[in-house]
Amino acid sequence: MRERQRFDAEPLERILADGFVAHVGLVRDGHPVVLPFLYGVGDLGDGCGREMFLHGSNGGGLFLDARRAGVPVCATVTHIDSLVLAVSTFDSSADYRSVAIFGNASAVPAELKADALRIITEHVIPGRNSEIREMTHHEIRQTQVLHLPLDHASVKVREGGISDGDDGEDHSVWSGFVPLALRAGVPVTSTATDAPIPDSVRALVARLNA
Repeated sequence: MRERQRFDAEPLERILADGFVAHVGLVRDGHPVVLPFLYGVGDLGDGCGREMFLHGSNGGGLFLDARRAGVPVCATVTHIDSLVLAVSTFDSSADYRSVAIFGNASAVPAELKADALRIITEHVIPGRNSEIREMTHHEIRQTQVLHLPLDHASVKVREGGISDGDDGEDHSVWSGFVPLALRAGVPVTSTATDAPIPDSVRALVARLNA
């Protein structure tokens, strides 16, 4: 539906900022494949602007393919904000925000890989980079990061719940919407640390539960 399309940058950035997982679709050996990835969004300062970064193992199939000329992909991020329950199944729906990014995912240059990994960490849990040790060269070598430009994206938003207009339906049937949200539980401290829960974790929990 055309009225759900968004063309400015703010909805795109907000949808990506609120997400953790991108589902990446590609064709491999003639078959469609969709894979989930943690991601980050940021600017490496290399003249490419803001991009999506996907991380995984050097031995992963997508990452091996992308080392050459890159891989055409579609990366999607979706948030379901409410289930919209109408009098009929036909009129029922969901309030949602989604983005589909189309482009060529290619490997981040080796000299920028550590910066890309920091962007992913900062996206998932802001402030965490300053609380943890630096990655070792061995860890960086074992990890691959792909970057995907944000130039070609389709952003769609449905909001507003259910229409309360009187269209002759049976008013004895309940209709409305059920809000949905991602919540954080109580952080569980590892037995390998004596440190208190850090500020970044407390802030993440507070943000998700606000």
